[in-house]
Parts: sequence; structure tokens; C-alpha cells
Amino acid sequence: MKVLIVEDDPLHRAYLHDSVCSALPECDDVLEARDGDEGQTLAREQPQAHIVMDLQMQPRTGIDAARTIWRERPQTRILFWSNYADEAYVRGVSRIVPAGAAYGYVLKSASDERLRLALRSIFVENQCVIDGAVRGTQQKSLAPSDGITETEYEILVDIALGLTDKAIAERRGISLRSVQNRLQAIYDKLGVHAGDDEAGQFNLRGRAVANAMLRKLLNSGALERAETDLREWLARRKAHTD
Repeated sequence: MKVLIVEDDPLHRAYLHDSVCSALPECDDVLEARDGDEGQTLAREQPQAHIVMDLQMQPRTGIDAARTIWRERPQTRILFWSNYADEAYVRGVSRIVPAGAAYGYVLKSASDERLRLALRSIFVENQCVIDGAVRGTQQKSLAPSDGITETEYEILVDIALGLTDKAIAERRGISLRSVQNRLQAIYDKLGVHAGDDEAGQFNLRGRAVANAMLRKLLNSGALERAETDLREWLARRKAHTD
């Protein structure tokens, strides 16, 4: 068994190395990468390796690296090891996991024993392992009263990128009325109401984005990935119209 550790903090890399060796006596080779770019390269060179990966790295995040790795090899088992259980990160991971893939999401605050069990469950028993705090965030995001649905989340990201209703409708393949209805649902769930602003001091779209950032539905990593996706869509759209 080979395990690839992708972590930008050298102390955390050393801790993970020791944890892997302790939890997985079957492992005969532990590889290390200092960021998402290096991790993606090593994963391509070592296609049989299981992966333990941090989420928040520069210049390439763990989510971006994992998305590429899973696109090329959807059977790869990945354990995300992160400081964050924010909804933006949880959604970011959930949106890229291939169907049937064994993966994990464990917080760095978890005990040594919890990490050991996660490593064995995913890499040996082929089971998914999700930290309780992360599971709670997932359940909150799906709550019917204030949870943002996946289609609503896409539109929330689009307004954060500055797209008009018409552009959103074209990009998402829905009607203009559907965009406006979903925008209203987003405003309601984020507590943005036109009637609360009699003096006209707020732009509802901007206020919704601000509230989403405060609620940690959006973060810089999510918007960076969304900007890349938007540029790819614009390029395809231009090529189709030329």
C-alpha cells in the first residue's frame, strides 16, 4: 500500500506521516507533497496511492487538486484533513466526489484515535468517514427552512461573480422567471428583504452575498474555483458563437 500526504505545513506533514505509519502497518511507502500542485503531480505518477489531503493550500487548494485527481481516477480514495467545517468547504467537497467513491472528511482537531480509525476505514475497509461537525454542516445545508439547495447555491455563486439574471439563465439553462424565483428564495433564506430597507440603502444581491460570506456559505476558495469555471464557460460560449 502507498499513501500520499498532501499538506503545506511541515509539522502537520510529519504528524500525518507518523499517523499513517502507526495506523497502517500495511503501508510500505509514504510519499509527501507540499501543496496541491505537487500532490496532483505525484498522484498522477503513483496512481495506486491513497491520499490524505489538506483543503486550504496555496497556490492550488485541496479541493482543486482532488477534483482533477478524481476526474482522472475516480476510484482514488481520499481523506480530507482540515481545520474547517464551514459550509463552503463542505459543499466544495460534496460537489466533486465521484459516485461510489470512498472518501473521508476529518477535522484536524480530531483525536489521534479518530484519525487512525478514519485512515483504516477508508484505505483498508473502503468506507466513507465524515466527522460529526462536518455531518452537522451537511444536514444544516439540506434543512428545508433555511438550507440553500444546490441549484440555489449555483445562482448565489453566479450573483457573487457579478452575472446578470439573463446571463445566469443562459449559463444554467433555465428561464429568466426561474432565476428570479430562486433569487427570491435565496433572499428569504439569507434574511434579505426589500421591505426592511425603506430608505433604499442596500443592493439586495450584494447584501445576499455579504450574508452568505458571513454564514460561511461562500469563501475566497469557492469564488476562485467559480471564477475559473466561469471563464471556461465564457470561452466555450464565445467559441460556439464565432
